[in-house]
Amino acid sequence: METHLLYILNGREAKRAIEKARERVANAIGAKPKEIYFTSCGSESDNLALKGIAYANKNKGKHIITSKIEHPAILNTCKTLQKQGFDVTYLHVDSDGNISLQELENAIREDTILISIMFANNEIGTIQPIQEIGNIAKKHKIIFHTDSVQAIGNVNINVEKMNIDLMSMSAHKFYGPKGVGCLYVKDKVQFDRIQDGGHQEKDKRSGTENVAGIVGLGKAIEIATQNLSEYNKKLTNLRNYYISEIEKNIPEAKLNGSRSNRLPGNINFSFPYIEGEELLLKLDEAYICASAGSACSSGTSSPSHVLVSIGLSKELANGSLRITIGEENTKEDIDFLVNKVKEIIQEIRK
Repeated sequence: METHLLYILNGREAKRAIEKARERVANAIGAKPKEIYFTSCGSESDNLALKGIAYANKNKGKHIITSKIEHPAILNTCKTLQKQGFDVTYLHVDSDGNISLQELENAIREDTILISIMFANNEIGTIQPIQEIGNIAKKHKIIFHTDSVQAIGNVNINVEKMNIDLMSMSAHKFYGPKGVGCLYVKDKVQFDRIQDGGHQEKDKRSGTENVAGIVGLGKAIEIATQNLSEYNKKLTNLRNYYISEIEKNIPEAKLNGSRSNRLPGNINFSFPYIEGEELLLKLDEAYICASAGSACSSGTSSPSHVLVSIGLSKELANGSLRITIGEENTKEDIDFLVNKVKEIIQEIRK
């Protein structure tokens, strides 16, 4: 009897903790708590957003607009939807990774039901004109989704002011636990569940809630958005210092993405005459964590679809290095990194 009572009390506490986290997420992005749905990660949030909207609106139309440089969670979901009879337009990007608002307008059709453009690119850090995209979507009465996995915790976001209808997030990108994410869905936007099971998350996302992960996500997003200005200033200074030192010390280094309109901690360079994988292996030996592309595409030998889309040759794309700076990094770390990159590239080029 006592054990059963304890179980009920713990269940109530868990429910309250989840709702507190929901409130914290909502406060961080200018939403209502009832508009937040917890998932296992950003990829699941992307799947739920695109498939959920597509299935709920297929009688209105089957046309979706996205870009060529989206995360694989978006691109592969679009491929699945195409196999199911949906039509997808993939917008081009310029050499900095920006979409054209005019091309977006031109791509809209009577049967367009969804626009999905990522807030900031995970490889080259370029930040898209999200508010302008939201305004276009609203003008044409089209649902607008953005993958903000990279942006949240790095950019001030207000879903109401930016006319965002759905937004995907993942906790580990803002120093929360891995294996938990969430999806914002504007009140009264209809979307279908894509997973059968119980009635969790207002009957939209079945499965036992990851209580500890959800609580961690809620606290992490609260901390990340409260200290955003100071955090961004520090990372931007370190980022710009790294860029200047690389360009000063390594001949023919090419910065990928916008020089200024990019995430504060993201730097992506391409280096001619080297293989990015060899550079990564040697950096790993020096205990430096880096990437040659998307973290979700590690293990593939093909060049980054993002770098190819901004006009890089296959050879230059394969010689890329992406560095992400975090809150614990220092100028001394940057100096150590620059020296190691310079030393390794000189060795490889010889």
